[in-house]
Amino acid sequence: MTTTAEPAAAPPVLDPYDYAFHDDPYPTYARLRAESPLHHNAEHDFWALSRHADVAAAVRDDETFSNAMGVSLDKSAWGPHAHKVMSFLAMDPPHQSRLRSLVSRAFTPRRVRELEPRVQALAEHYLGLALDGAGSGDEVELDWITAFAGKLPMDVISEMMGVPQADRDEVRRLADLVVHREEGVHDVPAAGMEAALTLVGYYAEMLAERRRRPSEDLTSALLEARIDDGSADGDRLGDDEIIAFLFLMVVAGNETTTKLLGNVLYHLTATPAQLADVLDAGPGTDGLVVPWIEETLRHDTSSQMVARHLKRDLDLHGTVAPAGSKLLLLLGSANRDERVFTEPTVFDLHRDRAELSQILSFGGGRHFCLGANLARLEARVVLDHLVRVAGGIEVDHDAAVRVHSTSVRGFASLPTRIRLR
Repeated sequence: MTTTAEPAAAPPVLDPYDYAFHDDPYPTYARLRAESPLHHNAEHDFWALSRHADVAAAVRDDETFSNAMGVSLDKSAWGPHAHKVMSFLAMDPPHQSRLRSLVSRAFTPRRVRELEPRVQALAEHYLGLALDGAGSGDEVELDWITAFAGKLPMDVISEMMGVPQADRDEVRRLADLVVHREEGVHDVPAAGMEAALTLVGYYAEMLAERRRRPSEDLTSALLEARIDDGSADGDRLGDDEIIAFLFLMVVAGNETTTKLLGNVLYHLTATPAQLADVLDAGPGTDGLVVPWIEETLRHDTSSQMVARHLKRDLDLHGTVAPAGSKLLLLLGSANRDERVFTEPTVFDLHRDRAELSQILSFGGGRHFCLGANLARLEARVVLDHLVRVAGGIEVDHDAAVRVHSTSVRGFASLPTRIRLR
């Protein structure tokens, strides 16, 4: 009697452009961590790190992992001029340090705290519009993304920058096009490139207007910002630098927070017992809103991956990625690493805080996300208000529509039913 050996499993393949991967990247990540922790995609000529320890070390190692070619997988966004649209994200020190020091003054913890009343007012405004005068016990159906999550972050960023209310829907539409990826197209699609050029032109016009008529917004402040370097005027930002930062704000800041606000609702409503825990606990410091946000950032982070340029050979796990290579840091995979997180595939509101402190959703080191405090503030204020007014929340998971992007994970549509307390 003869036996036939089981065929060997095909090696894991990471294709960030694959729509099936967008639907659920986590099985692929698990295989990469187990079988190919320094992974090479020969077709698209990039490498990838998937384990938490490797990604955590990489985000803090500027000497090996350079940002100067950009942070995107896309060929058209990769190169020495990437900083023209991605600002200091696409720079190494000392240029990165100089620019970040000038713009970071708008994102200090104190300045972010000062935004809380306005974020609260916007949350009440948009949720009030969405609920359309419903009373206690009433149920309201809405699309959580289009009615709420897609509006509030755009307003917060726009008010900071000085974008008029009348322009915000169009600016968000353009930002959506910039991050969207067409099936079978392994680069920024033509519509995305056109949208990026339109946004750059819009901000150039806005900058010219602020130079003529300064106001109290961030754009005017950036025109005046300087570092005292001993010269008569100090070190000021150039127009191209300001435009790139504004572009970064609307694409990275707005999009990722919108996706976070969708992801929190999607995952909590998939676990009814934990949803009941959150609603019963209510808002405030005694509630579960903050753990809800942090576990969502771990379980399904908005920012899934960022690119780096290898400045020297990387020898890990018996494999060598050569200097000059493009390499992806898989933040979404690191946050599910079983070496760090207990039952990493389980969404758990009561996860140990020591584990949650290890999440890499906002990167680390010099490139730790400048807007992390603002994103957390927006999510906390919004969700505190939601649990204050909602006695029940349902999401139609089968009807949810995903965004298709190489780096951002979230929803374009999230049909939701809210029952008022």
